[in-house]
Amino acid sequence: MKARAAMEWAPHPLDTKPAMTMPSLHRSGRAFAAVLLLAATFAAQAQSSPASDPRGRWVTANGNLEVEVAPCGAALCGTVTKVFGNRSMAPGGGDMQAADKRPALGMTLLKDFTPVDATDPSRAPTEWAGQIYNRENGKTYRCNMTVSTAGNAAGELLLHAYVGIPLFGKTQRWVRAAADR
Repeated sequence: MKARAAMEWAPHPLDTKPAMTMPSLHRSGRAFAAVLLLAATFAAQAQSSPASDPRGRWVTANGNLEVEVAPCGAALCGTVTKVFGNRSMAPGGGDMQAADKRPALGMTLLKDFTPVDATDPSRAPTEWAGQIYNRENGKTYRCNMTVSTAGNAAGELLLHAYVGIPLFGKTQRWVRAAADR
């Protein structure tokens, strides 16, 4: 029986591998590689999710205001934190004659934004629905909000305001505020 055991462990003359291999090390190497792959996947997802998060400071489409989107109760709201100018959204962009004469600073322009599809709690929401207030005409519109990084690596807040159904509406693009503003 000892002679047979010696034959099993003897290397074949054409075999370049060592006579004794350690399959447990080979398997653990694959397991380690799999763990690294999973960790990289989760890290990539974690890095991409902040880009799609609407919370933070944004500069409005006309550049007049900086609005901070933050939680307010169970929803997200947007409040004016800085005023840069008073240009109209109308073509030509002259001075705005706002229907709402209250000061813009501290005004809530976005309110009651909740996730559109919150059925899967393990997935971060990508679209929110709420209301947007237009200071120029004093009206509040229904609005869908998403974040896009297609045109700007820092992100753009896409706000699609509408009356009735979203088909009849207008989209504004707000850009993330610079950290030093």
